[in-house]
Amino acid sequence: MNGNQARKWRSSGAGLALGIVLGATALAAQQIWVSEGGWGRVPPRWITPADLDGSFLFCRGFYTAGRRLPSGSGWNTDYPGADHNFSVRLAELTLVPVKFDWDRRPVHVVVSLTDPLLFRCPILFMSHFGAVSLSDEEVLRLREYFHKGGFLWVDDAWGSFAWSAWVEEIARVLPPAEFPIEDIPPAHPIMRSLYDVKAIPQIPSINHWRRSGGGTSELGLDSADVYFKGISDDRGRLLVLMTHNTDIADSWEREGEWPPEYFDLFSPTGYAIGVNVFLYALTH
Repeated sequence: MNGNQARKWRSSGAGLALGIVLGATALAAQQIWVSEGGWGRVPPRWITPADLDGSFLFCRGFYTAGRRLPSGSGWNTDYPGADHNFSVRLAELTLVPVKFDWDRRPVHVVVSLTDPLLFRCPILFMSHFGAVSLSDEEVLRLREYFHKGGFLWVDDAWGSFAWSAWVEEIARVLPPAEFPIEDIPPAHPIMRSLYDVKAIPQIPSINHWRRSGGGTSELGLDSADVYFKGISDDRGRLLVLMTHNTDIADSWEREGEWPPEYFDLFSPTGYAIGVNVFLYALTH
């Protein structure tokens, strides 16, 4: 999508919510994934050469969890519902040619960081990133991925311990002296690639939101502040995006689940952020 198209499609969060409602035709309703408690047991759908036909694939990075954290389940946190639902909405809300199978279900894949097919994924998404533990080979491949133009978005880690652990891991890939972690300001173009997002909200998991009676900070004071940070190269190209102390992907995964107020509160903005990030990464 070029700049003129992006301006044509730009909308408010309210407009996005209306667009999702209007797009919920019988076909779309069949496409949306509702976990019904079984999401944690779905095996990875590994990427294959047959998946690569020029269409867009949502690529989720597989990793080994090196530490236990209070929430999340490792690489498959929010999987496969987030990947599935976001792909559906990306196809509905933009001109991105998302890949669908014969049954009109979006094709989303899991990719190992050492798989050569990683380099066919322009965008890589990883969740629960405070648990990431990279092997030496994964460090080398991920560094090569960035040097060849790849973009990584990590989401859904909470608290100071998880953040410190991630900072140590990504520093093995991108040395901080050359690739510092910096705040992404509200004026950055990523905030208005398509939708005009004013700020990154704190989106809790639906489970925490239910248990806490509507609370958003999953670790209390230790996760009170939302981080929206990035790592860029010496030309200013954004390589890594980090959304910390917020769970953007849960707002995609939990669409259609009870109670509907969770969707109303979090999903329109969550989808707007996701669409903005993916369009920005695909065009930069």
